[in-house]
Amino acid sequence: MNHRFVEAFYWVVTLKSVSRAAEKLFITQSAMSSRIAALEEELGVLLLDRRDKQFRLTVGGLRFFTHAQRLLALHREIKAEMGAGAGGAQRTVSLRIGVIESVLHSWLIDWVHHMRSTNPDFALELTVETTPVLVDQVQRGALDLAFAALPTSGENLRSRALPPMEMVFVGHKDLHRKRRYTLADLAQLELLTFQRGSQPHVALLDLFREAGLEPRRVHAISSISAMVQLVEGGIGVATLPLAAVLRLAERLPIKPLACEVPLFPLPVHASWRDDPTSSVAIDVLDAVFDYIGVPKTGAKTPRKRTKNG
Repeated sequence: MNHRFVEAFYWVVTLKSVSRAAEKLFITQSAMSSRIAALEEELGVLLLDRRDKQFRLTVGGLRFFTHAQRLLALHREIKAEMGAGAGGAQRTVSLRIGVIESVLHSWLIDWVHHMRSTNPDFALELTVETTPVLVDQVQRGALDLAFAALPTSGENLRSRALPPMEMVFVGHKDLHRKRRYTLADLAQLELLTFQRGSQPHVALLDLFREAGLEPRRVHAISSISAMVQLVEGGIGVATLPLAAVLRLAERLPIKPLACEVPLFPLPVHASWRDDPTSSVAIDVLDAVFDYIGVPKTGAKTPRKRTKNG
């Protein structure tokens, strides 16, 4: 039985779409349909109900899906075992990863350098997007692994919380010289934060609302680079992850501002799909956890209290 045909069937069922499965495996939709047809011919049973445009499995398709999962898992185990010897060739690690810009500017670049030094064959397909887009792409199978402010949910999808990022107010080092700012001080300035409805945007408004203050003006901006350029130009104070600010401040005239009330931290969640065809996502995720000092995916960690409890 052709492994590629079984894998094609698995992803069609998992993603509930021939076109999305074709995108996942980097083949055309017609090639995907041909693989499914060849598998049906070999098994002597229809696997997909093609009577209308709605995705539907036949009874035979439902039964074979269980076998397909076992076959692919066994295939992965055999490859791992046979390639684990001392003289085995090093495996190329290739993964489609999506991140929010806060992750990109905080630890991702250093981690990529680390991965390249420990695995020269490491190959990266990187997407930098907002959390809603990344969540949707993981659900559709367009990404293998995403780091976003919200977890994904759905069949065969998994999520794990990473340590939240400390958020700070950021100003121009020559324009914002007070040793300590109150919320009342900041309410008089132009404030820059992430896009409307995002966790930093909502948390900032809540912070001032709880203090009984009304900010002069809050600008919603989806790009850290744009926010930093506006701060550089003397246009307001931004809310950004401290780790990103410390990196950027090495070459730009910006600095974190001391404030009487801390900002709520930015949550970060890793999301991925259980994949019996490959363990690469888990391997890379464990490498991330190891690099940032977090127990790996199999370990239990106590739940930390956040703004939402």
